[in-house]
Amino acid sequence: MTPAAKPAYAIVLDVTLLLIAVGLVLWALWRWLKRSDSPAMLIVQWILTLITLAGLYGLVRHIDTQIAGGTNAAVAFYGVGSLVVIALILTVIWRHNIAGLIAKPFSSLYDGGDTEVDPQAFYSIAITKRKRGKYDEAVKEIRKQLKHFPKDLNGHMLLAEIQAEHLNDLPGAELTIHRFCQQPGHTPPNIAFALNALADWHLKYALDREAAQRELETIVQQFPETEYSQAALQRIAHLAGREQLLAAHDRPKMAVPHGVESIGLLHSTGHLMPKATDPEALALEFVKHLEQFPQDAEAREKLACLYADHYKRLDLAADQLEQLIAEPNQPTRSLVRWLNLLADFQVRLGAGYDAAWLTLGRIIEMNPTAPAADMARNRMDLLKLELRSKEKSRAIKLGSYEQNIGLKGGSTH
Repeated sequence: MTPAAKPAYAIVLDVTLLLIAVGLVLWALWRWLKRSDSPAMLIVQWILTLITLAGLYGLVRHIDTQIAGGTNAAVAFYGVGSLVVIALILTVIWRHNIAGLIAKPFSSLYDGGDTEVDPQAFYSIAITKRKRGKYDEAVKEIRKQLKHFPKDLNGHMLLAEIQAEHLNDLPGAELTIHRFCQQPGHTPPNIAFALNALADWHLKYALDREAAQRELETIVQQFPETEYSQAALQRIAHLAGREQLLAAHDRPKMAVPHGVESIGLLHSTGHLMPKATDPEALALEFVKHLEQFPQDAEAREKLACLYADHYKRLDLAADQLEQLIAEPNQPTRSLVRWLNLLADFQVRLGAGYDAAWLTLGRIIEMNPTAPAADMARNRMDLLKLELRSKEKSRAIKLGSYEQNIGLKGGSTH
């Protein structure tokens, strides 16, 4: 009776499963070959293994034929010995792989195993050529790496630095930085870092304050109300003018004046002391500066200290510090310092225990688990002792300082 033929769909299914199986085997072999330390030797091992397995297949067929023909059981023992020999041959072929498979769990603890290392750019050749003064060759090496890693920060910064510092090509360095900043996907810290470096080069190599300010203003425009814009505004407020840059670039020789002779015979040396800074003029200078740069935290903090230390005006000092604290996106470390400084003023100028205690409590509210919060709690525990020590040493001064312009007009913000 003729067996029934398989349906067409069953044949298609069998062929499909066979193709999938063959594909998986080929894919596994390809992955194995790509990850091998010696692909050529692996191919040789495959060929020898196929030859050995072909011999094993022929041997099994021969033994099966002999047994089917009524040959005695001695053939079976002959076949077992042959199988042992074939197994030894396969062991010799794959001995290194077997040893590696056994040792791999232990060696992976030290070398990371088969974990693939993320590809990254290497600039050691470019750095070496730069140190040897071969700047053009260094630039070529950097550009080779940037072809493969076009968004690498270190490569763009190294290229721009060589252009600005060694090739006297500041426009080229500026173009390199701007191209980097225009690439999508870069993080704000990297862009801010690159533009700050470009601002430094404008000041250092071209003495161009306006160009440096333009780069810093770009940070403010791209990342408004962030710590990067705050830092950029601080730099803008303290950018040196061209005369100061020239003075720093070409430092004049310092002439040492002739000293006073027989200083020990003088009745008084008071006239030899340097003149103290006029606090009224200093306050006026700070006020004018803050009118132009109201977000200059350094100048505002100094003005607050001047109000507290010289004029004993807690209200004005606290106003300056509160303006700093109210600014958005200020670094936490700066907020902690200003709140501690405000508590210092409140202790020294007689605001009382409750005011200082509430100020320190604001530090804890920001992050109760931070180290700064622990320090604030410790200070709160010792606050009464701190107040007593200040009360004993405080000298109360009476007077009016309405003549100082820095105390008038309310807030400078």
